[in-house]
Amino acid sequence: MTDQPNRTPAATGAPIAAIAAALRQHRQRSGLSMGDLAARAGVAKSTLSALESGSANPSVETLWSLATALGVPFSALVDPPSPSVRVLRAGEGPTLASESAHYRATLLAASTPGVSFDVYRITAEPGPPRDSEPHAAGTVEHLVIASGRALAGVLDDPVELGPGDYVAYPGDLPHTFHPLEPGTTGVMVSQYR
Repeated sequence: MTDQPNRTPAATGAPIAAIAAALRQHRQRSGLSMGDLAARAGVAKSTLSALESGSANPSVETLWSLATALGVPFSALVDPPSPSVRVLRAGEGPTLASESAHYRATLLAASTPGVSFDVYRITAEPGPPRDSEPHAAGTVEHLVIASGRALAGVLDDPVELGPGDYVAYPGDLPHTFHPLEPGTTGVMVSQYR
């Protein structure tokens, strides 16, 4: 994770203004100052300020850290309110890129009141793994590989997966996604308690 705002288009298709508004709203609702939230999330206050003003694009890592520090699902920061019927065509939806791996996550569905899960389409290429810090306590991630192969799961003991393979693992422990073939894709569900 970096303390510098990402001023390149890491958030392709992500509504930067909506992310900025959601960050402000959740931070204010939690009663945290900008400095308090930045310290909890491990990001620079200047980075948080740039994100809340909509003048910087966030990375996946930065948004996960902020969501965890705020105690909200990742989707609460990136997904605007949606109609009751929602269709996303391939290539649509808020997509965020990792700053440390060839990994992109597109939010397909977000949890709503009474439902605690988010659904993502994953596209990844061989290179550095996408290692993740623990998410909120009780989080479980479910992953199905659609194409390619990947090592995924708990950081200390990932499993190799191929097309059609499924794994569920504790998202509240350090975990990883490491694509082993070009064009690796899958669907991940983050389940929250």
